Amino acid sequence: MVIFFNGVAACASLIAGVQFLRCWRDTGERLFLWFALAFWMFAANWTAISVLHPADEARHWFFVLRLIGFVMILIAVIEKNRSVDD
Repeated sequence: MVIFFNGVAACASLIAGVQFLRCWRDTGERLFLWFALAFWMFAANWTAISVLHPADEARHWFFVLRLIGFVMILIAVIEKNRSVDD
């Protein structure tokens, strides 16, 4: 059951990334591109955890992908706020 829900989370993250990519293509806002890349990192994280079944002591390495995704979102927000001020 856990593998199923990890797959659902991966699929939802992938779809969210595609939607953000579509918004980026329509508007040209880099914020949407950063969000698309971040959600694809989340999808990669959930996929890796589901497929590879890491042991508990190695599981934290897979969360590095999620950390990268959150850093991408942070960069996107900071970049957007800087461009508004200019």
